Amino acid sequence: MTKDQSENLLFLTDEQLRRATEAMFFAYRGFTADPDRILAGYDYGRAHHRAIHFIHRTPGTTVNNLLSILGVTKQSLNRVLRTLVEDGLVDSRVGDRDRRERHLHLTESGEALERELSDAQRARMRAAFREAGPVAVAGFREVLEHMMDPELRRHFTAAKDS
Repeated sequence: MTKDQSENLLFLTDEQLRRATEAMFFAYRGFTADPDRILAGYDYGRAHHRAIHFIHRTPGTTVNNLLSILGVTKQSLNRVLRTLVEDGLVDSRVGDRDRRERHLHLTESGEALERELSDAQRARMRAAFREAGPVAVAGFREVLEHMMDPELRRHFTAAKDS
């Protein structure tokens, strides 16, 4: 990319930004389509998927940490977790040091569902990344990181570094 081309990116028109917004909406729709079909078989929604994803990424995470990451109400998360625990996908363990804390782990069934959901999304992303090429992939990641709120960026960066 030439210097002139990169400088033009800094001065996008409102219409170009609208098109980028639409592209994100449609990409998100595609990104969630396969997991949505899988989740429908369990009568689950995207909140269940997000909980499963982040419990898998940080086994033993606390309910409070998950609340912070997901940015949902305690009532909403408790409803999702109750279902996942009752269905045998998540194990909620009392903390060793603080008995008020609950530490969350995926069961074997939960790990299997997480793998099925992630495999579908990774396949879509892998194909898109391969088609776009390494420079576009690096730029895409950078744009996503700059769109994150600072607190979420810290969570993301911490997970990336571990």
